[in-house]
Amino acid sequence: MKFKVFIGVDVSKETLDYAVFYQGDILFHLQGENSAKGIKSFMKLLSNTIVADQSELLFCMEHTGIYCNHLLAFVEKNQIALWFESPAEIRAFYGLLRGKNDKLDAKRIAEYAYSKRDKIKLYEPPRQIVKQLKYLLKIRERLVNTRKRLKTPIREADGFVDQLLVKTEKKLFNPILVQIELKIKEVEKQINQLIKEDPELGRLYAIVSSVMGVGFVISTHMIVSTNEFKTISDPNKMACHCGVAPFEYQSGKSIKGKSKVSHRADKGLKWLMHMAAMSAIKADKELGNYYNRKVEEGKNKMLILNAVRNKIIHRVFSCVSQNRKYEKNYIRMLG
Repeated sequence: MKFKVFIGVDVSKETLDYAVFYQGDILFHLQGENSAKGIKSFMKLLSNTIVADQSELLFCMEHTGIYCNHLLAFVEKNQIALWFESPAEIRAFYGLLRGKNDKLDAKRIAEYAYSKRDKIKLYEPPRQIVKQLKYLLKIRERLVNTRKRLKTPIREADGFVDQLLVKTEKKLFNPILVQIELKIKEVEKQINQLIKEDPELGRLYAIVSSVMGVGFVISTHMIVSTNEFKTISDPNKMACHCGVAPFEYQSGKSIKGKSKVSHRADKGLKWLMHMAAMSAIKADKELGNYYNRKVEEGKNKMLILNAVRNKIIHRVFSCVSQNRKYEKNYIRMLG
């Protein structure tokens, strides 16, 4: 696919900064309102400035959460190509940068998109039901975090703080915690309902949750974060996304560091995969034996758990690609 116009967008809550790269250089910069009306105004100016079909336009921007939603809705409705790129990738491309503002950032994103045009990763919008699922998972996450923030100080105070004060604290927070628990269950019920109502979500959930250690929360998070295994279909890429893929650190013969994972990862999903590994080594005899054997060999426990996380990811993706539930003693049929 050949693009003629590369539009770098720096997103903030109030404004969108556009830098238009055309015919080898930045044609113009515009700062507009971050709204449907503001985006239409920019598109009108663009159409009056250059002659190009919408299929020849490429928007490129960093993901900034909900502040991207107006532009996302516009490109989806008008079927315009969009590339979400990691801020770290753009920084790595430019190296040491001097100076930073919205105009400069938009310009750099546009130039990056043009320079890397042979490696474009087009955004594939999730289905509406997957967007709903993602939003419900975010609500659940906030409720769970709130519960933790309220419960942890109470638990830690026991034995160290005057019991009368602890009782007072419990009396104040227990009714709130009860309500939070009810709301978490309510959200989980809505998530389950969405999965049951949609055949594709139901199919994927049945496959993913069949893998040892992968429960309700991890299954739904994996389905959402991979966009139903369409945006991420490779287990190695998923391992990178979760921050569980070890990378070698070596240069010549003089520099040889330990292999380690990258910090550029989805930290929430990484924690969930850690919990999956902890569960799997107890429930799955094969993984349990593997873990114990490596511990006896003197291997670092966290490195072993990381290997278990990788194994779980590969099991999930293998089952999804073969459209089957996980079976302990599965033997591939030879044709």
